[in-house]
Amino acid sequence: MSTRIRCEVRDESPVTVVRLAGALDLGTTRAVHEVLDRCLAAQPDALVVDLEDVHVIEPLALSVFAAACRRADDWPAVPLVLSAPPREAAAWLNETTACRVVPVRGDRAEAAALAGAEASPRLRARLEPVAGACRRARELVTEACGRWNVPELVGPASLVLSELVGNVVRHAGTPMQVTLTLRRPYLRVAVMDGSPADARAATGRDLESEGGRGLMLVRELTQRWGSTPVGAGKVVWAMLPAN
Repeated sequence: MSTRIRCEVRDESPVTVVRLAGALDLGTTRAVHEVLDRCLAAQPDALVVDLEDVHVIEPLALSVFAAACRRADDWPAVPLVLSAPPREAAAWLNETTACRVVPVRGDRAEAAALAGAEASPRLRARLEPVAGACRRARELVTEACGRWNVPELVGPASLVLSELVGNVVRHAGTPMQVTLTLRRPYLRVAVMDGSPADARAATGRDLESEGGRGLMLVRELTQRWGSTPVGAGKVVWAMLPAN
């Protein structure tokens, strides 16, 4: 991270707070982007970015928050709110498209309340890489779809999540966190494991190999799917239409 900007990440459940301090310009936006990206990949319920101690050098650098908010709204469906921007930064936010995309509040408490109120329903579970993990994953889907009244998604979501969990059992062999999130028009399923190896669907000659064919099914059953690095591992996620 740039030495000209610092960050502190705090888990203040159900909201994760990122406190930034220092100079924000086009040179430090990369560091800010990386911090926000890591936070989002961990799939918190909500994210607040505290700007009280930030000195904005270049107004264009504020676009990093609009970009993060768009990413958060798509996957992993995490509400992002800015809090306590200095007066000049608040004025610039009002003049740019950033403020139309990401909500801004005058203090952290107000921002946390707004972010928490907009959080989507989530169901999380910790699974071990054992033979029964796929069965437990299907049980979680049934529980979530019943709780959220989307019974039509039990079948496809169970298939998708079973493949993602089975992929961890077969290849990563690490404990995993399963997360299901409903934010219409999509049900999002995600599996975080401790392996940095990228997940990819089989293509061409790969079809003759043992790995990757399950992810072909994931690709066919979902609107989108992807693999995102997080910490020493990754999170593999997929989005199913929930109209």
